[in-house]
Amino acid sequence: MERSIRRLPDAELEVMQALWRCEPPAGRQDIETLLSETHPMAQTTVLTLLSRLAERGMVTVTREGRRSLYTPAVSREAYLAAQSRTFFEKLCGGSVSAFAAALCQSGISEADLKELRELLERDAL
Repeated sequence: MERSIRRLPDAELEVMQALWRCEPPAGRQDIETLLSETHPMAQTTVLTLLSRLAERGMVTVTREGRRSLYTPAVSREAYLAAQSRTFFEKLCGGSVSAFAAALCQSGISEADLKELRELLERDAL
């Protein structure tokens, strides 16, 4: 099923990043614990963002008594692939050389470039 995965606003993406790190299904408190390490948010904010993610089809919500449990409906890999494809097509005009130039000018380290080169040579991507 090929469907468009739209870019998430930063706050929603932070919640998704935390959810992807949890063992599914995850409770709000599990997500908040991970968020507290890097992006602390109020409980009401987390609940609002989880509701928005559910409306967007990014998260499924199941009830267990009074508790809501959240499961990613879109994998981290699928989201990353969709956003990479959009970046490549829209910002680089589908040009591999423009993409490579942007990547090199982004400040990526020599070690990262070497790792990418080795992955490409081994056809490991």
